[in-house]
Amino acid sequence: MLHDATPGAEKALMEGIQTGYAGFDPTAKSLHIGNLVPIMMLTHFQRAGHKPIALVGGATGMIGDPSGKSSERNLLSEEALAENIAGVKNQLQHFLDFDCGENSAELVNNHDWFKEFDFLGFLRDVGKHITISYMMAKDSVKNRLETGISFTEFSYQLIQGYDFFHLQKEKKCNFQVGGSDQWGNITTGTELIRRMGGNEAFAVTCPLITKADGTKFGKSEGGNIWLDPELTSPYKFYQYWLNASDEDIAKWTRIFSLKSRAEIESLEAEHAEAPHLRILQKALAEELTIRVHSQEALDTAIQASSILFGKATKNQLEALSEKDLLEIFEGVPQFEVKREDFNSAVGMADFLADLTQIFPSKGEARRMLKSNAVSLNKEKVAQEQTVELSDFLNGKLALVQKGKKNYYLVRLID
Repeated sequence: MLHDATPGAEKALMEGIQTGYAGFDPTAKSLHIGNLVPIMMLTHFQRAGHKPIALVGGATGMIGDPSGKSSERNLLSEEALAENIAGVKNQLQHFLDFDCGENSAELVNNHDWFKEFDFLGFLRDVGKHITISYMMAKDSVKNRLETGISFTEFSYQLIQGYDFFHLQKEKKCNFQVGGSDQWGNITTGTELIRRMGGNEAFAVTCPLITKADGTKFGKSEGGNIWLDPELTSPYKFYQYWLNASDEDIAKWTRIFSLKSRAEIESLEAEHAEAPHLRILQKALAEELTIRVHSQEALDTAIQASSILFGKATKNQLEALSEKDLLEIFEGVPQFEVKREDFNSAVGMADFLADLTQIFPSKGEARRMLKSNAVSLNKEKVAQEQTVELSDFLNGKLALVQKGKKNYYLVRLID
């Protein structure tokens, strides 16, 4: 996970308990799996006996970091930021131990110290220590000069640098960790500490995680993979890791798993013998789903996966919520039928052809029913059967399967 470190960092880490921090941007109410990289850095930091601080940028979130961005972001209100910070704090507790003695993790919000600063005071006490030429030399600034960068974003590195100074002064924090795109901001902090008379400070960065196919890590067709189950369901979260390529999963397991080196190498050997079993993918998907969500969420995700790809039963379908079913069968053709159409039982062929148009004609529906090629809620149906309101899962949805791979969702409406 190591990309770069300032001189002396390794020696300092060997000399006793150190305090280090990573910053998290609260511009959304949830963290996403791209944030897992600095989270894992803090997790390993704590597991090695050091003290981690998670800084939530209540003040810097009002500005926006230009690093890795091609345009300026929209600014959020204080109310929206407060809501987002609460969500981020809750998610960090799944990874860091906040009650384990002298190296217990801490959560801090930089708004707590920046709210005391006035503009002239910040310019006088902090701004005078860093030159414009120093700030202009940073890649995060140079890369934006052609497209335009506001003074607000230009000043971001100075504000983040002051965070580091403040944490060293108040909490003896000598380390800041982050992705390699944060190198410029972090080293501005080490430089500011040096010029303002602080103790020695160190930067440690990890590589930016990429996918083998060139697409962005942490993204799917639907956008970010969030840690909040309301934004990305545990099923979708589980599927993201399960569907990783062999090339990606070999790298990701060593970054995101807390298994020992021996355990990981054993899994890698098993995977190499039978790649089609996706042993590495399943192991990491299970570990992360439990850690981010719960064992119960993992069980539901595995059950949901078996419904789509395996021999599930009607009872397993009935155990899932409407939201889970819609997520599992996202993208399959959907039909709506009226509740009033089921005041009495409906013939199977009428249901499949007239009410839903799953089949173009009753004749085609009858032929498929006769050949035993149609299932309703994972149970084979015959031509003489009927469909009733009780056949709709949770009183809302019915799953029709034509052959082995063709699924259709039928939604009951009032």
